[in-house]
Amino acid sequence: MMRRVCRAILVLGLIHAACKPRPGPIEVGDNVVSIQNQTSRDWRNVVVTVNDHFRGGAPTLAAGSRMAAPLSQFQTAFGQRYDVSRQMVFRIEVTATDANGEPVKLELDKRERK
Repeated sequence: MMRRVCRAILVLGLIHAACKPRPGPIEVGDNVVSIQNQTSRDWRNVVVTVNDHFRGGAPTLAAGSRMAAPLSQFQTAFGQRYDVSRQMVFRIEVTATDANGEPVKLELDKRERK
């Protein structure tokens, strides 16, 4: 009896995990921006732009890896930092160059209606 219950719980857990949508390459949560390179090529000169003005980035992002940065680390060209208590994220753009020299561009626009 106990064995059946354990199997049922295991099967339900696997079904639930399989039904979850795969996370996108750009995620925002708990005031942190996460970017995942879901390609098979490394990226270099990665620039992340939040709300068209606040920038951050990394020199490289390896294939299959993820980078995360607090929103408070993003800043404008004039040095103004993103204020998480006063602003909401409505758009994120990621640009980079892959290992073959091809441009990479990802966008998350929360203003778009589905």
